[in-house]
Amino acid sequence: MCLQVCGWKKFRWCTLSDLEQRKCAELSKALTAVLPVTNTDSFARISCIRAHNTYDCIDKIRVNKADAASLDAGDVYSAVKLYGLTIVAKEIYEQGNCVFAVAVAKRGTLDIQRLRGARSCHSGARWTSGWNIPLGFLLARNDLSWDEGQPLSQVISEYFNASCIPGIGVAAPQLCALCQGQKSYIRDKNHFCETSSNEPFYDSDGAFRCLKDGIADVAFLDHLTIMRATESEQQEYELLCPDGTTAELSKYNTCNLGKGPGRGIITRHNFQKITNKFLTMIQRLFGRKGKERARFELFNSSSFGGKNLLFRDATQHLQLLEEQLEIAYVLGLDYVALLKGLGHEGSSLDNSVVRWCCISNAELRKCEEWALSIKSDPLVCVQATSMASCIEMIKSSEADAVTLDATHVYIAGRCGLVPVAAECYADESTEEISKLHLKRKGLSPAYAVALAKKNAKQINIHNLRGRRSCHSHLYSPGGWLLLSRYTVGALENIAENCDIGSAYQNYFWKGCMPGADGNLCKVCIGDSEVEGARVSSRCAANHNEHYYGNMGALRCLVGNPSGRSFGDVAFLEHSNLLWNIENLKSSGWAKGYTAVDFELLCPDGTRAAVTEWAGCNLGPIPPSTVMTRPVTVTKIYDFLMKSQEFLETKLDSEFHLFQSQKYGGSDLLFKDATQYLVPATHMSYQEILGESFFQLAESVFNCTPAGKVKFFILS
Repeated sequence: MCLQVCGWKKFRWCTLSDLEQRKCAELSKALTAVLPVTNTDSFARISCIRAHNTYDCIDKIRVNKADAASLDAGDVYSAVKLYGLTIVAKEIYEQGNCVFAVAVAKRGTLDIQRLRGARSCHSGARWTSGWNIPLGFLLARNDLSWDEGQPLSQVISEYFNASCIPGIGVAAPQLCALCQGQKSYIRDKNHFCETSSNEPFYDSDGAFRCLKDGIADVAFLDHLTIMRATESEQQEYELLCPDGTTAELSKYNTCNLGKGPGRGIITRHNFQKITNKFLTMIQRLFGRKGKERARFELFNSSSFGGKNLLFRDATQHLQLLEEQLEIAYVLGLDYVALLKGLGHEGSSLDNSVVRWCCISNAELRKCEEWALSIKSDPLVCVQATSMASCIEMIKSSEADAVTLDATHVYIAGRCGLVPVAAECYADESTEEISKLHLKRKGLSPAYAVALAKKNAKQINIHNLRGRRSCHSHLYSPGGWLLLSRYTVGALENIAENCDIGSAYQNYFWKGCMPGADGNLCKVCIGDSEVEGARVSSRCAANHNEHYYGNMGALRCLVGNPSGRSFGDVAFLEHSNLLWNIENLKSSGWAKGYTAVDFELLCPDGTRAAVTEWAGCNLGPIPPSTVMTRPVTVTKIYDFLMKSQEFLETKLDSEFHLFQSQKYGGSDLLFKDATQYLVPATHMSYQEILGESFFQLAESVFNCTPAGKVKFFILS
C-alpha cells in the first residue's frame, strides 16, 4: 500500500470507448502541463485503462488493474453489493443527483397503456432509467406478470416484441435483437449489445438514437438526454405519461415513470482517500469553475466528437462522500428496495443455467445424471483438471460453482469467490466439539487423521521422516496444511522450510500427493495399468488418479490391486473411513482388510483404533463449501436448495446427491459423508474456516514463494 500512497504518481481511470480514451489522454496532458504551476507533484500522470464494458471496468477496479470509473447508479449498486467496491462521489446535475426516467415515442403513435408488443430500446440493463424504474413501474401496474422463480429477462422478452437492452447478456436473445453493435466470435471485436459506446444504442443517447432511426417504437432513458433535444426533435417526439396521456419533451418534471439517483464514481475501499484527493484536484482545475478550464473542460465532451465521456456532460460538479457510507443511504432507501425487488442481487437477471465444475470423468458422469434428474432446473456440467482450475474458470465466468475443500475455500476466497452452502456431516460425536468455532457457527467439521497398518508397529507421528507417504491431494486440508504442524512445521529450522510444498519433498522419501511433482508423485499410479492412460493421469489432482482423495490415500496405503505401489502412512479425513475400508473389498481393490488392520497415529506419539478419531486426530477441518462469484450467489443458492429438496422428496430416484459408488469413485461433487447442505450465504469464507484454520492458511501461503501457487490471485 505504501507504494501506492507514497511513490505512485499514476491514477488509472477506466474508459469504455476510444473517444473516452482520447478525452482521458487529454486530461492527462492537461494535468502534466498545469501541475508544476500548482506546486503539486501528486498524480503527475493519469493512465487510461480501456475496458470492454461496464462490468469489465468493475472487475478491473476490483482486481487492482484500474482505480475508478463513473457508472450508472444500477451498476454502482452491483459494484458495491456484489463486487465489494465503494462509491466515493456522486455527479450533481441541475436537479441535484436525481434523474427522471422517461418513456419517449414518436408523436401520436403510442401511449403508456399500449406498450405490450412494442419494440423498445433501453439505456442499459439494470440501469436506473432504462431498466429499474420502467420495470418497477410496469410491475406495480400489473402490466407485467412475474413469477420470481423465472428470470425477469424472460418476462420482458415476452412483453416487448423486440428490444435493445445493452448488457442484458445471452439470457434472452430477443432483448438484444434490435442492437447494432458489431458481432464477432473474438471477444475484443464483439460489441453487440454490450455496455460500451461501441454499441450504437448504448446509454440514454443510444436509446434515443434507436428511436430516431425508426428501429424502436419507444425508448426508455433519462431526462438529461432530452434536455438537449433540438427543436425538430421536440416537434417529432413526446413523453408517455403514467396516466395514459402524452406531453412535450420539456415536461419531464411532471410526465415521467419515476425518479432515481444519477451516476456515481466507484473505487476500492482502500483507495477511497486517494480517489477523493484526485477528484478534488481535477474538479478544482477543470470543473465548471476550474481555474484551468480554458485548457480542459471536465464536463464537456463536444470537442472529442462524443457525449458523456468520463462524466455526464450535464454534471455541474462532483459531490464527494464520507467514507464507509451505507449504499442505501447514498442511493436512497426506496431505490435500493426497488433493486432488491427486481432481484438485482442475483438470479432474476442472470441466465438461469447453472454451470457446475467437475474435476474428473467420474464427476462428469455423476453431474450429468444430476442434470437429468432435475430437468426443471437447467444444469450444465463443465470439466476442469483440478479444484484450482475450477477456481480460475469460475473467476473468468466459464463456470458458476464448485464444492471446494477448506484449503481451496481459502484460496477461492482470496480470489474473490464467496460461499453459498456448506456440507454438514451430522455426527454422533458433535457434543464433544461443542466449543469449537465451527460448531458455534452451526457447521460440522471433519477431522484430519494419520493412518498406518496395524502390523507396522514401528511407525508413529514423530518418525515419519524418510517414509513413503499417501496424501489425498496437494493443498488438501488434512494431507497438506494441517499436517505441516506435525511434520515440516515442527522442525527446528522453520525459516528454511517456510515453503511447506518444498519441505515435504525433503521430508518424505517418496509418496503420492496428487497435483504435486518430484518424489511426491513416484508412488502414484494414474487411472489404468494401460501405459498411455496411466501416464496422462498419473499424479493428476483429480479422481482420474486412483490415489486421489480420501479413498485414494487409503488405496495408496494398501497398494494397487497387485500389491505394489504402496505407502507407509496415509493422511486423510475421518469421515467415511470405515466405509472406505469396507469398499476396498467390495470394489475388488484389495481383499482381507478390515478396520482392525489399521490404526491412527496420535499427536502424542501413541496409536489408537480407527474408531478413536475424536481423541486421536491432527485437527478439525472446516466443511467443504460450495463457492461462486458474488454476482451468482442467489442463483446458485436457489438452485442447490431446490435441487436438494426435490431429490429428498423423490424417493424412487436412482440418483443420490451424496453417493458416488455407482460412478466408480468416492466423494464426487460432494463428500459421501454429507447429510445435507446448509446455507452459508450469510457467512464470509473466513467465518466458515474459523480463526485457527484461517491463520494457519495465511501463514503458510504468505511465505510460499511467488509463482509456486499459480492460481493464487490476491484480490
